[in-house]
Amino acid sequence: MKLKQRRFDALVSQFADDLYRYALWLSKNPTLADDLTQEAWLRAWRGLDSLKETKAAKSWLFTIVRREFLRTFERKTLPTSSLDDMPVDIEDQQIQGPERKLEIGVIRQAMLNLEPKYREPLLLQVLGGFTCEEIANMLGSTPSAVMTQLFRARKQIKNQLNKTPRKRHNAESFL
Repeated sequence: MKLKQRRFDALVSQFADDLYRYALWLSKNPTLADDLTQEAWLRAWRGLDSLKETKAAKSWLFTIVRREFLRTFERKTLPTSSLDDMPVDIEDQQIQGPERKLEIGVIRQAMLNLEPKYREPLLLQVLGGFTCEEIANMLGSTPSAVMTQLFRARKQIKNQLNKTPRKRHNAESFL
């Protein structure tokens, strides 16, 4: 039992922030993101013995969060909230200057405007740091399909940013 607890504690300390950030991006609601993260940790604890490969832990946990998010919509309809009310994530709060925050907000909005089939792989790559192969496994797709979706997502974001009045968005740092 102590070995299982140590393994679990190591996972929590290593991936807690990443899981919450991903859940927040999916749900756009801090309370729901907390719930998703907690449920994911509960499911991870129950299924920890099935995790044979430590290298696969991050993608395994992200998959749990994603599936839990999808289950939320099977159970009930969630109220929508304005993107203006969405809190800035932890890393963004450390960035100084209103111009930079505006830039981040425009890029975030462009990402949220993407269709889910393009947004999900992009979020998994940008927020999760997953490879195309890992994303393909998580989404039940092929690496080449994921590469195509990522290419198209970036192209759509660049097109959106070129249409905005301010042309000085630094999309490359986020993509």
